[in-house]
Amino acid sequence: MTPTLAPVADADFEAMLALRIEALRESLERLGRFDPDVARARLRGQFKPEWMRHLVVGGERIGYFTVEPREGELRLHHLYLRPAAQGQGVGAWVLDQVKAQRLPITLAALRGSRANGFYRRHGFCVVREQDFDIEYRWETAA
Repeated sequence: MTPTLAPVADADFEAMLALRIEALRESLERLGRFDPDVARARLRGQFKPEWMRHLVVGGERIGYFTVEPREGELRLHHLYLRPAAQGQGVGAWVLDQVKAQRLPITLAALRGSRANGFYRRHGFCVVREQDFDIEYRWETAA
């Protein structure tokens, strides 16, 4: 399943919030941390359409990701896929697109989420463990 990329507009916020909640709900509920108001506030605080792209397959938005350019590196803030689209290679495709920029990549994944195994399988190394998140970094090959 290879997606196409579509730009994000301010008007997409509510649909993207719903997708984020759908993607994270199971992990957050398992940890006793599901709160739609917190989800809204976190997305609103990082909602930068110029850094975001929808992932579209068959005309349907199945996910989105956010890559913030920083000095000498990239920060992957979001990579959310609808549960039905997970395990189909889309996340790996996104990482390949971001890695192709040949800059180090940092990100945080929710502790206890299956995403941790995904990022480790794709070459990300743990930098620091926090109460609720694990920070990762990927470096380009020398």
